[in-house]
Amino acid sequence: MPNSITDLAGVVLAAGYGTRLRPLTDLRPKALCPVAGEPMLDHAIERVNPFCSSVAVNASHLAEQVESHLKGRPVHVSLERVPLGSGGAIAQLREWIGTRDVLIHNSDTWLTGDLGRLVAGWDRRRPRLLVTRADVDPDFGSWRFVGVSLLPNRHVASLPDGFSGLYEQVWSAAHRAGGLEFVEADGEVLDTGTPSDYLLANLLANSGRSVVGKGAVVEGRVEESVVWDGAYVGEGEDLFGAIRADAGMTVQCWDRHHSPLTTP
Repeated sequence: MPNSITDLAGVVLAAGYGTRLRPLTDLRPKALCPVAGEPMLDHAIERVNPFCSSVAVNASHLAEQVESHLKGRPVHVSLERVPLGSGGAIAQLREWIGTRDVLIHNSDTWLTGDLGRLVAGWDRRRPRLLVTRADVDPDFGSWRFVGVSLLPNRHVASLPDGFSGLYEQVWSAAHRAGGLEFVEADGEVLDTGTPSDYLLANLLANSGRSVVGKGAVVEGRVEESVVWDGAYVGEGEDLFGAIRADAGMTVQCWDRHHSPLTTP
């Protein structure tokens, strides 16, 4: 969908502890866990880039890995001693954002569509959220927020320093006043917060096939699985519905009787 907005401040949120994705996030920050062979952080940066004059990434948990990954790239890194939440992250970036409106993307949101649908026609006055329809546990009416939003600059100055969330600081009041916009996402959307959803995102991104990262060595059998870059699957091993990560770590997500790809 055509749009003329290319001057936003892009912020990719990557500072969380990723507790639901443990034990993978004991090895790497969630944002650097790969989907289809590339870190989720890179997918998010690629999605916001067309609409932004520059991009920032916040980092806290295993922040040194994020800094090393982004070294030499034109991305501003905002370090947080402890994670500050979505509102606190934007508040800490207030000077960097300046007078720009903000496109915010959770690093753990995986989607197949681009963000043109979200940005097109935005009036820059009301916060706008990317959503999907939800019959169970919606966030706003029948909508569930999927991790990408637009924030008018006027809200940036009012965010408090320290930990806070955009839901509490901006969205809830805007929704009650009828001033919150929703755009339904097209294509597949997944919150990769759990190992099973993270594995499913990889498989959907690769047309249902296993994903084997660069430099990985696979001597055994791999089905509906992810093998991280540099990892090893030995002769005689049979991985199904699993994640083989660094240092030989294996996270089992499902078996042949309970595969989300083959069972109703």
